[in-house]
Parts: sequence; structure tokens; C-alpha cells
Amino acid sequence: MDLLALADFNLVARHGGFGRASRATGRPKATLSRRVAELEAALDLRLFERGARAVKLTEEGRALYERTGALLSELDETAAAIASGGGTPRGKLRISAPQLFSHVALGKIAAGFALEHPQVRLEVTTEDRAIDLVEEGYDLAIRVNPAPDENLVGRIFLRDRLVAVASPALVRPAKSVRVPAVVRGAGDASSAWDVIVNTRKARIRIEPVLRLSSLVAIRDAVRAGVGAAQLPVSLVSHDLAAGKLMHWGDVQGPEIALWTLYPSRRLLSARVSAFLEYLKAAFPTGRAEELAAYVGV
Repeated sequence: MDLLALADFNLVARHGGFGRASRATGRPKATLSRRVAELEAALDLRLFERGARAVKLTEEGRALYERTGALLSELDETAAAIASGGGTPRGKLRISAPQLFSHVALGKIAAGFALEHPQVRLEVTTEDRAIDLVEEGYDLAIRVNPAPDENLVGRIFLRDRLVAVASPALVRPAKSVRVPAVVRGAGDASSAWDVIVNTRKARIRIEPVLRLSSLVAIRDAVRAGVGAAQLPVSLVSHDLAAGKLMHWGDVQGPEIALWTLYPSRRLLSARVSAFLEYLKAAFPTGRAEELAAYVGV
């Protein structure tokens, strides 16, 4: 594929027409039109619908633009960095991150990164859904225990674990008695929690009395004494140390791992590398206690 023709196609798509692209870049309109026509011929696809006054991307043209725009931008940045003799991070960095991590830590992380790398325009979206990084134009995603994806590469940068906690006002009952519990979401049908207390296994029988979708809201409800709950240790460690919450045991189950993910098909840009290094410096060992200390009270 002719990269020059592909670059001209992206110019026309970005500016919404041959005339607008010509005026914005100083490239002759006839040259842009010829190169796009050559690209269409090479691909045997119509990329634009050409009207009397305007052009519009076809479905195939839009798909090509979405998939190649970021690649060409990274190639330009790489060439500029090499030409200037350095790899200074610059340009837009789009990140998708889960809600809890965003609420408790990402504001501080984003601010510190922005101060350290003023030429990067950081844009963070908070959401728990599984996004398509390539299709939706993200450079990086932070996810909790993500499903394997052959199109993505990444690394674990933080680990957390669940603990069973309750207010000091809530007395832990005998084995056969159910304890009031605050659970996450309507889909949690748990009737008991298996925990480890001083290296010994135990079971806490529960009766859900309150269902909330936010872990922060669950923690606040537990503080108020409504019931016990399973919460990440990073979210409650300060309350445990202050005696505001009591530790009823470490919940048995898979670890909570926070991953940074990025598309393997794309060059790892200087700005993505810089953000990965910033996270590594913020959490050098990746333990839950580091996140708790970073967040503060």
C-alpha cells in the first residue's frame, strides 16, 4: 500500500473534503484527488461518496480511516523524535480506566504525569466495560483481571486482595447465624464467604440486606454499621488501622490484578512508554499496601 496515498486519504477524511484539506495543508487539490483515486484503485474499494458540493466517507472508508489514522500519527511522531535527536513524549494520550481505580487514585496519577510531561495531552475516560482499543482510538487501557486477548499486550502493575470487614458495632455471630451483609450488585447470590483467619479456614454465613454497585458506597455503608462486606484491602486499610473497621478474614479466591494493556499491532509510542514508567515508579512493588499509601486517608 502506498503510504503517501494513505496519508493524503487521511488528510481528506480528517478535513472533510478535498478543498478543505488543500486549503489547510497547502497541497494541490488535484494531487489529493489523484492520490485518493489511486488508493481506491489499488484497494478496489470506493472510499468516498463524491457529491456536487461535498464528499462523504463510505463505510469502508471510515473503517480504513479509523484504523490507519493513529498509526500514521505515531509514525509522524517517531520521525519527528528521531529528527530532533530525542524521544520526548508528546501528543494526545487516551486512556480508559475502571471506576474504582479512577476515583481513588487516577486523579493524582494524571496530575503528576501531566506536570512531568507537559507536552502530552492526557485524556482519561472512566468506565468498566471492555472497550476495543483500536476501534475506539485508545492508546492504553487499565483493566482488572482482563480476559486474554491475542491483539493486546500488557503487564500487571498492581495487585490487591479482598478482605471481609465490618463496623466495630457489628458483633461477629456464631457459625450457624447469618450476618447482615452489603453486597455488590443484584447479581451477587452469595450465601456465605470462605475466609482465612490466622491461617485457619472459616465460613461466614451472610444475609444480604443492601445491594450497591459502587465499592466506595459499600465501604461507606459498612462504616455506618449496616452490615459486613468484602472489600479490597487498598480501600479499607486506613479504616482498619484506625479501628473504624474490623478485619473478619482474608477472602479466599483469585487475586485482583490491575493490568495496563495496549494494542500489539501498534508501535509503543514515547507517551505510552512514559505513562507505563510513571506507574512503575508510583507502585514499584505493585502491592495493595502501596496503593493504599498512595491514596492516603
